[in-house]
Amino acid sequence: MKIPSSVKEAIEIQKKLAEQIIICPLPASFSFLGAADLGYLKRTNSYVAAVGVFSWPDLTLVDEAVHIGQCTFPYVPGLLSFREVPPILEAWKKLSVKPEVFLCDGQGIAHPRGIGFASHLGLLLNIPSVGCAKTRLCGEHEPLDMEKGAKTPLFLNGKEVGIVYRSRTGVKPIYISPGHKADIESSVWLVEKCVGKYRIPEPLRWAHKRAAEITSSRKSYPSHL
Repeated sequence: MKIPSSVKEAIEIQKKLAEQIIICPLPASFSFLGAADLGYLKRTNSYVAAVGVFSWPDLTLVDEAVHIGQCTFPYVPGLLSFREVPPILEAWKKLSVKPEVFLCDGQGIAHPRGIGFASHLGLLLNIPSVGCAKTRLCGEHEPLDMEKGAKTPLFLNGKEVGIVYRSRTGVKPIYISPGHKADIESSVWLVEKCVGKYRIPEPLRWAHKRAAEITSSRKSYPSHL
């Protein structure tokens, strides 16, 4: 993965990569789903990337890998994939079982230039990917009912780029958008299949906990866990 030398170069790379994103339904059949999250080691300016592979559709963990590496790009909203994708790619290399679909804790095409973390990762791995973010990066939507299962379209510049989804009654919604080789309908379907009794889909909860465990064991202070 090319690491840009400036914000301007990063934006130009994103614009070019966005043209390669494919929007289509997820595969009708697959066997393994991947999920990842990261913890930040502030003391050493490094990331802990945790990747899990789950059998589909029962979501049993069948493989996992961890990579700890240096941050190679500064924190810039909208450009986080240049900071977070590299350690996940390194963890991916360590997997014995490769996922066929990837669920990402981040944005897909619901991004100012149409290529968030999930889109960038899916494109580099050349597999279908779906973004499931805890916060909204951009776009507008109508008010959302408070009941579990409520959903409403997320629009950016008049184009539907995702769905705002209430995974639990009375809690904050999550933001679902296609990454690469996925579309809105099938992305929502995937997330709904992965949601248990918590707000966040189970594979992403596992990745979050695994990254947090390793980060804590290294006696540092994670910035976002």
